[in-house]
Amino acid sequence: MNVLQRISSQIVLTEDEKMLLESVRAVSHDIIAPNAMRIDETGEFPWENIKAINDLGLNAMFIPEEFGGAPMSYTAYLACVGEITRACASTGIIWATNFHAMKPLVDFGTSEQKSRLLPRIAAGGLASLAITEQDAGSDATGMRTRFRPDGDHIVVYGAKTFITNGDVSDLYLLFGKWSEIDSAKDAISVLVFDKNTPGFSVLGTENKMGHRASSTASISFDSCRVPRSNLLGNPGDGLNILFASLNKSRPSVAAHALGIAQSAFDRTIAYINDRKQSGRAIIQNQAIQFMVADMATELALCESWLWRVASMVDAGATNFGIESSMLKMKASNIAMKVTEDAVQLHGGYGYCRDYEVERLMRDAKITQIWEGTNQIHQQLIGRSFIDRSKDR
Repeated sequence: MNVLQRISSQIVLTEDEKMLLESVRAVSHDIIAPNAMRIDETGEFPWENIKAINDLGLNAMFIPEEFGGAPMSYTAYLACVGEITRACASTGIIWATNFHAMKPLVDFGTSEQKSRLLPRIAAGGLASLAITEQDAGSDATGMRTRFRPDGDHIVVYGAKTFITNGDVSDLYLLFGKWSEIDSAKDAISVLVFDKNTPGFSVLGTENKMGHRASSTASISFDSCRVPRSNLLGNPGDGLNILFASLNKSRPSVAAHALGIAQSAFDRTIAYINDRKQSGRAIIQNQAIQFMVADMATELALCESWLWRVASMVDAGATNFGIESSMLKMKASNIAMKVTEDAVQLHGGYGYCRDYEVERLMRDAKITQIWEGTNQIHQQLIGRSFIDRSKDR
């Protein structure tokens, strides 16, 4: 057992969580991984993989029991994200997005909202987090999607882009601005949107560098009438809900990034132990050992921080935004560096699609961009050290 395997074996899980994780590993190995190269080539949505995940009832792990779920710890959720992603990054982000989109409903929804909407997700429904617009990415206050109150309904106008699962989701956590609030910041509100609402349309999907089997869609809302009972909290609560949501989704993105990096690392270690030059395995070369040492150390340190942040969430912490930013930024940078080194260590073969490190390098890049670009996270982390007492 190497050092990375020892770290993974030491995470604290209940017996039920360990059993579920073993089931996820089996499905990932037997069903999800064998499909990964093919669906990357074709770009087809991996319905077979999603069915296998739903056969395990995996959505139920973040849904309260009274709403059809079988809740488990945040640590167990992150471990499952990592395992699925090691097999197929596209499938990993499709499933993780269900959590990103629906956890705010779990945390902030009323009992009526949760009893009406969450059973659909617990039963295997897909969800999307709809924030980004053409001219509003990292700056959410620039969004133009409008919510206009109309009696017992809210009329929605606008469009969103770069929406994971956007063309296949059943429910959307949709952010927009309340028409009767003037402030760009204070107007942001959030509701749960049903795909069957008249006026909703999918404008198209992106042809991407990586995560090619995970659909990324542009969607529009043309006078869509949504029951006011689908509004989370009050008008203007959207920004607080958004920040709380991102604080929990960013460690999930980190687990996803580390899953990509660990897959590349495992494949590379196997390759450099088998590949021979001048009669000996190339891992015997000191220069290659130095590269492996750097890769392994970065992975070990970041994974340890992942489980530290997970334990904070499971212990009920509410103030962990900077820790989440640090984790997301570091894990995604490691994913990019490890996959790049993996291609390098495979030599010319690493540049060919027959060797999966080429796909993993393409998959890694987006982790530095979504859920806030890493430059945004650098700003958030750096700004947290400003001594505000000096302003007085």
